[in-house]
Amino acid sequence: MLDEQRVRSDTPGAGSGSVFLDSAGSSLPPREVTETVIAHLRREAEIGGYQAANERLDDLAAVKDAIAELLNTTPASIALSDSATRSWTDFCYSVRLRPGDRVLISGSDYASNAIAALQHAHANGARVEHIPSDDTGQLDLDAFADMMDERVALVSLLHAPTNGGLVNPVAEATEIAHAAGALVLLDACQSVGQLPLDVAELGVDALSATGRKWLRGPRGTGLLYVRPELATSLEPGRLDLHSAQWTAPGEYRLAPDARRFEFWEHDVAARLGLGAAVRYLLDLGPDVVYDAIAARAAYLRKGLADIPGVTVRDLGVRHSGIVSFTLDAIEPIQVRNRLADQNITVTVSHRGSTLLDMAARGLDSVVRASPHYFVGFDELDRFLTAVSVL
Repeated sequence: MLDEQRVRSDTPGAGSGSVFLDSAGSSLPPREVTETVIAHLRREAEIGGYQAANERLDDLAAVKDAIAELLNTTPASIALSDSATRSWTDFCYSVRLRPGDRVLISGSDYASNAIAALQHAHANGARVEHIPSDDTGQLDLDAFADMMDERVALVSLLHAPTNGGLVNPVAEATEIAHAAGALVLLDACQSVGQLPLDVAELGVDALSATGRKWLRGPRGTGLLYVRPELATSLEPGRLDLHSAQWTAPGEYRLAPDARRFEFWEHDVAARLGLGAAVRYLLDLGPDVVYDAIAARAAYLRKGLADIPGVTVRDLGVRHSGIVSFTLDAIEPIQVRNRLADQNITVTVSHRGSTLLDMAARGLDSVVRASPHYFVGFDELDRFLTAVSVL
């Protein structure tokens, strides 16, 4: 069972009188994360960045250990970066495309992914197509199977979209893609830290994620998992003296594992903070955390559905911790701003971030509420009451 008293005590923002419902954007970090980051910055000011980093080499290595434990993989399969977008695009551009190749993206895929896929495909004579959704809103597995052929080089799957509570059937879709010889890149930006993620069970070839959302880590942190057997066959489009070694005047040798997707320069304090965030989650117990988030999101969906004039916009069979909705005659931005006046934080997801899905549903924007486990049910009731009288 979740120790609610502990997590609220560990979260300064949770006791400030506000209602924070934007962990799908950038969550409130535990005190331990903030203190880890600040302590290292202070140490850098005392002795310089190089020496301060050298003092924490074991701790920096332990960041990958913690992430590997969370994802059920090995540390060597993890590359750290400054964002989920950086991780996703680095892998995408490392997949060699030829004229006539096809790249498939999810119907709810994120704009950054789609833009990168389009650029990479256009530069190489390939094309991008999107996978239809079924009547529930999730990936249409039958239609997806019909789309697959030997020309599909890469499939982009979105685990949980940014604009609603949908959760896609990743393992099933990956099996279909692999049967046709395609690689699968999973965007887990909105699922890591709130949904179970076992890369062995999912079977994906790569997975990108951020630290700042449900993991409750610092901004400017991201990660990439690359299937170990695959990592040695890919060459990223950008290299430095960390991702490769200069072995002769005209030669270089790539790092033998996922490190080839990393650069030497990075924010050491933020990376240590990411490690602290993942260890905090592991210490609480991931399954306990996932259940707590699911319970809060379900509570909001039911409560919002009971308010006249509110339409819950979440699709799918299985749901994440994101709750999306609209109000009759009130624009989502106005809803956000009016709630902010009452010290309640939600955000708005616009059509441009998930163009295919939002256009298909005739939506320009939705309000997005994303309660983490540190939000109390009394605060959820305060939010529901506020929405009911807008």
